[in-house]
Amino acid sequence: MSDKKIGVILAGCGHQDGSEIHEATLTLWAIHKHGCDFLCFAPDIKQHHVLNHLNGEEMDEERNVLIESARIARGKVASLATFSPASVDALILPGGFGAAKNLCSYAWDGPNCKVHPDVARAIQGVHEAGKPIGALCIAPVIMAKVLGKGVLLTSGQDSGTAGHLEEMGAKNQPASYGEIVVDREQKVVSTPCYMLGDSRIDQVAEGVDRLVSAVLELM
Repeated sequence: MSDKKIGVILAGCGHQDGSEIHEATLTLWAIHKHGCDFLCFAPDIKQHHVLNHLNGEEMDEERNVLIESARIARGKVASLATFSPASVDALILPGGFGAAKNLCSYAWDGPNCKVHPDVARAIQGVHEAGKPIGALCIAPVIMAKVLGKGVLLTSGQDSGTAGHLEEMGAKNQPASYGEIVVDREQKVVSTPCYMLGDSRIDQVAEGVDRLVSAVLELM
């Protein structure tokens, strides 16, 4: 096992209102597969809302993003408020609607969204330290909002999201199943995952594995 550590920012548990569980778990798997370790973080905040994953209806209850993220991290997750760029060699953000609802307000505000301050600080700190960042599925919108600056990202084949990325100052490159887009200059890697709505889990796994490999290469 390498002494390299990759930070992973989670947004809850469940693709409709938290982190996409396949993407998050496959990210952790790929990090270990490539001989590194991971440190999981999540904001200690109330989840925007709770959805029934059987029917998509909103439920009359409240949940905490950090506590829900602990379901994926098996309890080993720290508050994002404690994050230090010096503690990791890279950073990865899985997708899921929680990334667009809990980590930022993109789900409601589109390109005019606001990013949670702890999320923005983590991304900015890692980027300014010259360390690579990976973004899965919808998470590239967070990268576009925080970094802008012409950073190259992918929204898969989604033209609406592609337009929003460009409106926020990023560049969009289409990508298909299992493909990645690498901005070598800014050390940012992205992959569409379930932005391609009919993706199979093996195709998602291929993209995640390639993303983690590219992130390691950029270290």
